[in-house]
Amino acid sequence: MTPILQKSLPFAPWMDPRTWRLPGIVPLTDDGWIAPDDAYAGQMAERDRLIRDTPEVVHALLPEGRDAAAELYARVMTKLAGMPGFCIAADRVTRPDGVTVPLDPEAPLLTLGRLVQEDLCLMQGQGAEHVLTGAILCFPASWTLAQKIGRPLVGIHEPVEGYAGDLARRVQRLFDAIRPEQPLMRFNALVYDDPTLHQPRAEHVARPRPVQRLYLRSERQCLLRLPQTGAVLFSIHTVIVRTQDLAPEVRVALDASLLDAD
Repeated sequence: MTPILQKSLPFAPWMDPRTWRLPGIVPLTDDGWIAPDDAYAGQMAERDRLIRDTPEVVHALLPEGRDAAAELYARVMTKLAGMPGFCIAADRVTRPDGVTVPLDPEAPLLTLGRLVQEDLCLMQGQGAEHVLTGAILCFPASWTLAQKIGRPLVGIHEPVEGYAGDLARRVQRLFDAIRPEQPLMRFNALVYDDPTLHQPRAEHVARPRPVQRLYLRSERQCLLRLPQTGAVLFSIHTVIVRTQDLAPEVRVALDASLLDAD
């Protein structure tokens, strides 16, 4: 299968200590939590395939997440209406790649998953923590939706070394403090030999260590408070580029960085 790649890396998080020191969260200033790029057509074709063939793998929505999913659906549709390349009718949307997608508000996350490159996860406050109540997750990087749905932040990050304790408390405080008018973002970056976008893995199953270091996979993760339900959207835009295409100074810094933590 031909790799689905971006032509360039829009941002190298390891080059800036603000974005490389965990949790690496900074304000989102460009409202770009939905942002098509040059891999849109290829990534959307893969999303169409995954949603068609394995919807039970890439989608989950708990009953308590339905109102938040409906709010997110309306929010994204409003945003797409103001973006070039999207032709929106009452019952369908024609995407920038020319594909027409039927609109189904009764399946909000599945529908949105065929319109935007971003994976969309809904986190909702339950007691003292935020719980994953719904998601369309086509491009997981070494995790599975079935194991994470319904779990709080600490449980979701249980396999991540160093998350429990102070970092977990800081992340939870951050989720509590997110304001609708001020979305946030963070980045990760990992080196792979396999450019496949859909890479689910069970907890405690390590991803293969890269030998040839052929590809750089980076996620732009945005956090946005939905004002009506109070849910937090965690969106994930995946970028994969060949490491040989990185600027020389960026690649040198990459080779000197520790890319096992995300």
